[in-house]
Amino acid sequence: MEMFGVMNTAFPIFIVVILGIIVLTAAGGLKRHLSNNRQPVLIVSSVIVSKRTEVTHRHDTELSINRSDSKYYLTFEVESGDRMEFLVSGQEYGQCSEGDEGKLTFQGSRYFGFERLSKTYHAALQEYRHY
Repeated sequence: MEMFGVMNTAFPIFIVVILGIIVLTAAGGLKRHLSNNRQPVLIVSSVIVSKRTEVTHRHDTELSINRSDSKYYLTFEVESGDRMEFLVSGQEYGQCSEGDEGKLTFQGSRYFGFERLSKTYHAALQEYRHY
């Protein structure tokens, strides 16, 4: 009998905690969406200063299936010296290189695109890479 009493107390608390997490996550996404909407769409000169990938692996032991997901990020440096990192598609990631200069279009934390103007090889960067 005592076990059912504990379950009657613990189960509703568990449901409230799960629902609270879902509501907070949705509220954070809505806040980010509304914040981005209030920002102007900017087109600025920038340079790609870094590229990175984030790979996650999952293994389903019952089906013996391995799955991998990749996310691709580009870091841009604008004329003011500020750096911004954006999630991009795999195709766009593959077409860009560190040192590419161009026009970055974004709104808040939303990435709209990068129009490469030219590929520049800075002498200092090349010397650095030749160890």
